[in-house]
Amino acid sequence: MAFDSLSERLNKAMRNVAGKGTLSDANMEDMLKEVRLALLEADVNYKIVKDFLNDIREKARGEEVLKSVEPGEQLVKIVHDQIVDLLGNEEAGLNFKQDGMTVIMMVGLQGTGKTTSVAKIAKIVKNKMGKNPILIAADVIRPAAIEQLQTLGREIDTEVFSLGAETSALETVKQGVQYAKEKGYDTVFIDTAGRLHIDEVLMNELKDINEAVQPDDILLTVDAMTGQDIVNVAQAFKEALPLTGLVVTKFDGDSRGGGVLSVKKITEVPVKFVGEGEKIDNMDVFHPDRMADRILGMGDIVSFVEKAQEKIDQEESEKMAQRMMNGQFSLTDMLKQMEMIEKMGPLGGIMKMLPGMNQYADMMDDEKTGATMKKTKAIIQSMTVYEREHPEKIRSTMKKRIARGSGSTVENVNKLMNQFSRTKKAVDQLGMMQKNGGMSEEKLEKMADQMQNMQMPDMQNRNGFRRH
Repeated sequence: MAFDSLSERLNKAMRNVAGKGTLSDANMEDMLKEVRLALLEADVNYKIVKDFLNDIREKARGEEVLKSVEPGEQLVKIVHDQIVDLLGNEEAGLNFKQDGMTVIMMVGLQGTGKTTSVAKIAKIVKNKMGKNPILIAADVIRPAAIEQLQTLGREIDTEVFSLGAETSALETVKQGVQYAKEKGYDTVFIDTAGRLHIDEVLMNELKDINEAVQPDDILLTVDAMTGQDIVNVAQAFKEALPLTGLVVTKFDGDSRGGGVLSVKKITEVPVKFVGEGEKIDNMDVFHPDRMADRILGMGDIVSFVEKAQEKIDQEESEKMAQRMMNGQFSLTDMLKQMEMIEKMGPLGGIMKMLPGMNQYADMMDDEKTGATMKKTKAIIQSMTVYEREHPEKIRSTMKKRIARGSGSTVENVNKLMNQFSRTKKAVDQLGMMQKNGGMSEEKLEKMADQMQNMQMPDMQNRNGFRRH
């Protein structure tokens, strides 16, 4: 993910200063030197880095820090607040009209994921904000873009208005907005044409559309992988159009993130959404404070809970928990657990949301872990319902049939059975302890030892973590 390298360097710098009993100019400057290198390596604009460090120095030498019981911890907070200030002090939502129809225009260069982003944001607006959106296919330069938007519209169950590639973009938008009013839609998304470069023809077309419909939001999609060029692109579009926000795509890539940190301060255009994957659900509202938490390794527990509530069937999870407490944990339950984890997204991304787990996230090889989970699911799915509920009854002939059915081996079936046995033993003990009024510290330690041997060994040694 963007900011991974920056996060690692900043965490190291923060840990060094947080462990100091007192804060001196010497150890603070050592920390700031590390922060400076981290930001410059992340491709953050040089002037922004200079101002950033000066602001930290000024605040760190103030009365508040000098009188603090833990000056090191207070300095971490100052750095956190300065990162929030860089990213934007508060969430910049969409500019919905109080009454009437809201028009949102999407612009950007070709290849930034603009058309996909239109559908992703429309789905958020529809499912999470209770709006009734329509999409207008105004990218008439690239006929495939119209087809792509129509396909995405069907996927999110949202109407797409198009007059085909023969009609001009301006006429398509005018008729599309009028159609939306007549049909009672409250939110309109306009997917405009992108170009490989910022050119006069592109800008004139966008200016004409802007003048014709006066959109409430003009969102620019930028590719996180382009680094500092995000600022240049945003600046050029801002000079031609009244931009209201950015949509940063490919945020899950290995970009250094400096462009994202720089763009708000330089252009005064806030990041409103970030895309972290190709799937239609891989788009989130951008929260500067939560991103600052993640950059400094503090996790993002609020986003984690929101994602869990959105992806996991609460009633089903409660039933499973009750079965576990009653000693009824089965291979069917294990299968459901894995399916719930898959819905949450890549394990590395999930770990970054948990406080204290950020440092382990990069150890996860999501591709290999996913393959291991897929193989385990295939083995369980090749069993009969009776075998899943009573694995102790599975004999060698059954194991051969299960191995053939799952495209695996009897050895892998045996490994899964051993894993399940350890897991069930730990879960059963947890249930017994719960019924007996909780757990002592000694019992907790014993449980922790057993839980380590549940499912992690095979993943850790073979497919889950990379060896270092």
